[in-house]
Amino acid sequence: MSTNKTDATKLLEQDHREVEDLFKKFEDLTDRAKVSKKKIADQICNELTVHTQIEEEIFYPAVRESGDDFEDMVDEAVVEHASAKDLIAQIESMDPDEDLYDAKVKVLQEMIEHHVEEEEKEMFPKVRKLGLDLDEIGRQMQARKEQLKAAMGA
Repeated sequence: MSTNKTDATKLLEQDHREVEDLFKKFEDLTDRAKVSKKKIADQICNELTVHTQIEEEIFYPAVRESGDDFEDMVDEAVVEHASAKDLIAQIESMDPDEDLYDAKVKVLQEMIEHHVEEEEKEMFPKVRKLGLDLDEIGRQMQARKEQLKAAMGA
């Protein structure tokens, strides 16, 4: 088991903390802070878009290949991602002064908190026992993340 910064599970946990911080910043804004709300919500959406993509392209397939024990867990995570992506698309197409904008960001936050908890408490501990090369998977994920962010202009 690796604990260096390229460990795939550590990279994902780092992303989780960054998004949690962004949700907290969003929550702390007043209703009058429309420009800041839009900026932070867009940042949340961008971070989650990249995060879900590297999980689906690299992390989940590696976990899925390790055995049937992970089939249901990965399937559930992919379905959660689909729901989050739908909400992200709605948020990105809205303005902060529209009805339900704050509510949609809040529901997205709750969905992500649930997803993160399942990954960090159930999936990651099991994955760390598999003997996968988490450093190599992490390097692939980091490279893909940089590609995606560059493509977004982030």
